[in-house]
Amino acid sequence: MNIKAIAVFCGSQAGSNPLFKQHTAELGKLLAMLNIRLVYGGGKKGLMGAIADSVLKHGGEVMGVIPKVLTEWEQQHESLTDLAIVPDMHSRKKMMYEMSDAAIILPGGFGTMDELFEMLTWNQLKIHDKKIYILNSAGYYNSLIQFLRHAEKENFLYEPVEERIIICNNPVELFNKIQ
Repeated sequence: MNIKAIAVFCGSQAGSNPLFKQHTAELGKLLAMLNIRLVYGGGKKGLMGAIADSVLKHGGEVMGVIPKVLTEWEQQHESLTDLAIVPDMHSRKKMMYEMSDAAIILPGGFGTMDELFEMLTWNQLKIHDKKIYILNSAGYYNSLIQFLRHAEKENFLYEPVEERIIICNNPVELFNKIQ
């Protein structure tokens, strides 16, 4: 697999478990080491800020994509390699995915879930075939994974979950799968 840029979708908050931020920083370092350009939501808070800061700290490139309405809410990051301000959330997701070769999902809330499920839907509809990785830090996504396997068992999915999503429990495991 030849990944030059990867979209990372994650929370604009850090969450309550310190492992979320620790794994995010470790992942950023590994992306920089692999010379993979980070494409993310453009914010400087929460896990979004942590992933950008880590990639930049370790000499990597970071492309932020932020909707105009969120420039104040998410407090756009000022130190990025590149920043695009787009009109809306849909434009953000589309641009992020067009600019990347794969995607990683870190812990997050509604926005992160929206991004994950839209990418999965696009994948299922053959709009793209990019790999989607979930970093399941501290078991954050265990319930979601259980639900997806239930949907598979009940014949609502067209293929097994593992054919659409690569689930990893730590950054090193993910690092080994994207090399």
